[in-house]
Amino acid sequence: MKKGLLILLTLVLMVIGFSETLVIKGSNTIFPVAQLWIENLKEINPDLNITLEGAGSSTGISALFNETTDIANSSRWLKDKEIEKMHEEKKLFMPIVVGYDGIALIVNKELGIDSITIEELKKIYTGEIRTWKQLNSNLPNSRIVIYSRNTASGTFETFENKVLDGAKMDPTVKMVESTQFEIDQVSRNKYAIAYVGAGYVNDSVKVLKVENELPTKLNILNSIYPISRPLYMFVDVTNGYPETGKIKEYITYALSKDGQEMVEKAGYVAAYGF
Repeated sequence: MKKGLLILLTLVLMVIGFSETLVIKGSNTIFPVAQLWIENLKEINPDLNITLEGAGSSTGISALFNETTDIANSSRWLKDKEIEKMHEEKKLFMPIVVGYDGIALIVNKELGIDSITIEELKKIYTGEIRTWKQLNSNLPNSRIVIYSRNTASGTFETFENKVLDGAKMDPTVKMVESTQFEIDQVSRNKYAIAYVGAGYVNDSVKVLKVENELPTKLNILNSIYPISRPLYMFVDVTNGYPETGKIKEYITYALSKDGQEMVEKAGYVAAYGF
């Protein structure tokens, strides 16, 4: 009898423990912002338990469907098939814009190029242009080493839509999971190119102008930079908007003055109070 009560008590405690943990999954791009939010929230409320995973926007949205996350971070809008699935399952996911980002094109600092066009990018990523000399006669006759985020990434989805415009990437493009891996490889390889969320860029690489525009804050916020995008949190509001509790606490902080300052600190553009 006592053993049965002990098992029951353990299960109850496990359920309580899980219910107090806020689970956040999704975009690798939003990951550094979410880390800052969590660090500050835990200072305000030390009892708040939060887990954060950054394996890509698609994984976050899938987790929202199968109810293994409370919040899905996404650096892209919902796909048509996700909207259709939402309707089929009678679910409603609410988008919350938390900031803005530009997808920066990066090359090695030693490469003698400062600007590129959307059409040139498309030709590089589809394999029509394979050497730097094909792009510009003043550049080396060396094969371009091309990096891309993998297909689970919202950054990939945005790049595919805004740059490739329905065309397929060349099979030689190196598809990787980590943005930091892209930056590391470009910093070491004189002939590499990659695209990353602007918030990840550091001094080890060179950022190219795209259509003669840099991914500055004003250019991103006003969509002057051609590869700009909103950053989202998606929340399941099928049973109504969360007016209290851990999800509400997290969203409120993210959209607060402090939360939006963290967006800027991470290198992105605040959505509110700019």
